Amino acid sequence: MALTAHFTRLPDLASLAPRWQALESRAAASFFLGWTWIGAWLESYAVRPELLAVTDAQGQDVALALFGHALQPRLLGRSATLSLNQSGHPGADRPFIEYNGLLAAKGREGEATRAVLQALQNRNDWRTLRLDGIAPDSPLLTIPARRKTRLDRSPVYQVDLAAVRAADYLSLLSSNSRAQIRRALKDHGGALPAIAKAAPADIVPWLDEMRSLNTGRHADNAWDDPAFRRFAATLANRDEKVELLRLTDSGGTVGLLLNVLHDGTAMNYQSAFAAPRAPKDKPGLLCHAAAVAHYAERGLALYSLLAGKDRYKQSLATREEALEWWQVDRFSPRLEAEAALRKILRRPASA
Repeated sequence: MALTAHFTRLPDLASLAPRWQALESRAAASFFLGWTWIGAWLESYAVRPELLAVTDAQGQDVALALFGHALQPRLLGRSATLSLNQSGHPGADRPFIEYNGLLAAKGREGEATRAVLQALQNRNDWRTLRLDGIAPDSPLLTIPARRKTRLDRSPVYQVDLAAVRAADYLSLLSSNSRAQIRRALKDHGGALPAIAKAAPADIVPWLDEMRSLNTGRHADNAWDDPAFRRFAATLANRDEKVELLRLTDSGGTVGLLLNVLHDGTAMNYQSAFAAPRAPKDKPGLLCHAAAVAHYAERGLALYSLLAGKDRYKQSLATREEALEWWQVDRFSPRLEAEAALRKILRRPASA
């Protein structure tokens, strides 16, 4: 039976939540497409993207997605832009979605994608489509367009926990990484920090500690944003699959990790680390090494450091995959002029 795809205004969250969760129970989607993430984002940032629903002949949801509509700056002016599961406004998209896509019923992903792409093509109020944090082989990239530009490709560094259970974790790393962790261990009494999981009463003070530890360490610090702090607290309170861990030793706090457990993978979403205690101390490496041991013991399959090109992530990993950020442009005289100018200036679209 043919599917129908239609855009509507975002319903109130009380009615959208059970609908989204019902489809989620029939889908094989990433954590970032589940209601824990989506609901926390909508609630914390008060954004109002449009809802795209794909339904069958009986009116049952087969796929759901959100599309923000915004005029985003480009080289020669603004472009009417639809953004998948984002608002299109940088401040409200600070949570940084990964493993993006459609929430679709298992076994019906292909036909749902075709219906979504047709619905997008039928709209004439956009010139650019942003597909951020998608898999490199995402079928959404088959949408007809004048120009498709990959803005970024990021590794997702991971640790194979089955390999950790079969061998000493440090033996799986490079000699330089092993040496860094062993030197840091000496500054912390020779053992990895102990791990405590936040109880409900711990969440607010521990997140406050994360904010304090991150203050002044980044030029654009998400923890300075009250909406982001609400988002992190909502995540930590909403679902047992979200774990806030505090890592300590006899000298006090070594770091905190906000992790997500999904489909056998523990993903580190946010982190905060104490200042090094010695010139060669690496509290971040110690915290992640402790988390690797912790989740390996619990029988999980992977520990993921999520997207990012940071050298420390690579140094901890035993494998990797990738995510991509795409800009899909329709024909527009202004965007054609921009493309020509970028070619002349040799300026990539990501600049």
